[in-house]
Amino acid sequence: MNLKKKKQLAMRTFGVGERRIAFVKARLDEVKEAITKQDIRDLYKDGAIKIKNIQGTKTKENKKKKRTVGNTRKKVNKRKAEYVKITRKLRRHLASIKSTLTDKERKDIRKKIRNRFFRSESHMKDYLANKDKFLSSNKKASKSKTKKK
Repeated sequence: MNLKKKKQLAMRTFGVGERRIAFVKARLDEVKEAITKQDIRDLYKDGAIKIKNIQGTKTKENKKKKRTVGNTRKKVNKRKAEYVKITRKLRRHLASIKSTLTDKERKDIRKKIRNRFFRSESHMKDYLANKDKFLSSNKKASKSKTKKK
């Protein structure tokens, strides 16, 4: 006895999946006679058709979406490109004024470039023009920190 069409009718009637619909074996003849959605509803009320509970699914951790050719919806990291651009510009400027600085100062400025201390080339030029003020204020701050300990 093929009741596939009856099962599909019940699926549409109750809005559930095929696996959740179960016919009571003793009353298959009544199910076979059902033609309309109303017949299916009546059989459900009488207990000839049962709807199983939803089976739970195991929770799985979402896999990270890999960035492949077809999956490039993620934004490109613009911060890194911006960092590379400004770092190269500042290092080029530092190389051009290399003769006016001591090795210690040059290393210190390179560290500051790497740590994004300077916002732009003009900011670095201002810093270099007023480096005596900056260095003296840093020494005072470092001395006050050592006194607190």
